[in-house]
Amino acid sequence: MTQNQPGSGPTALRILLGSQLRRLREAKGVTREEAGHLIRGSESKISRMELGRVGFKERDVADLLTLYGVADHEARSAVLDLVGTANEPGWWHRFNDVLPGWFQAYVGLEEAATRIRTYEVQFVPGLLQTKEYAKAVVTAGSAGIAAEEISRRVDVRLERQRVLDRADGPVFWAVIDEAALRRPIGGAEVMRAQIEHLIEQMRQPNITVQVMPFDFGGHSAEGGAFSILRFPDRELPDVVYVEQLASALYLDKREDVDRYTEVIERLCAVSTTPDETVELLRTIADEF
Repeated sequence: MTQNQPGSGPTALRILLGSQLRRLREAKGVTREEAGHLIRGSESKISRMELGRVGFKERDVADLLTLYGVADHEARSAVLDLVGTANEPGWWHRFNDVLPGWFQAYVGLEEAATRIRTYEVQFVPGLLQTKEYAKAVVTAGSAGIAAEEISRRVDVRLERQRVLDRADGPVFWAVIDEAALRRPIGGAEVMRAQIEHLIEQMRQPNITVQVMPFDFGGHSAEGGAFSILRFPDRELPDVVYVEQLASALYLDKREDVDRYTEVIERLCAVSTTPDETVELLRTIADEF
């Protein structure tokens, strides 16, 4: 049984707890329908629990452990100890009014990750945005939204950035399309400040930025932006996050993760080196 890992967020812990319950059920040869009946639920409830998409009741988990033949006190405690921690709300729950549920899941995974690799096409990655740039991005995509809500959405983005300053924060590796750096979001002054901020952030040992230059032409990631997250617990699979207009995809099947990993490896191979990135960023900043 896996104990709680330092820095693990509740979203990742729910996924971890769910995967442990699934393995125990399958090892015992119990169907989801049988497990659901035991806890006065349904097959779909067991499925949601095993995917980490719902909270857990300690009584339900204890009953399932009994059904799955887990009698050892230490083994039961290791699982039950996860229940309380996995159900604790993350800081982002303060922003429920402005964060859609499908994105709250990503913020939880981001908090728990040890490595985040991302490819961005239109914008500077959220974790590297200045306040003024973030406000311009949010405003452009929020027609008719009140100024107070825009401000709260920006606050969420700035709060997310704290993960990179933690002692146990993730390694963050970004490949940014050159188009995103030349698009004048918020105007010339905002863009110059944003690019200088990127250069400054690259001084942190856990942050790497590369640029996919215009002159390379077509490449393997023309389908759009995505992120790949890795976690400290080996029981948790890597997760690929692909954001859409009003929803997102979370992919953790091995073949999907491998495909996106191959794509980002190719992007890194043909993009600017970190030294070249700084040089290009300074050139672009001078052009604004």
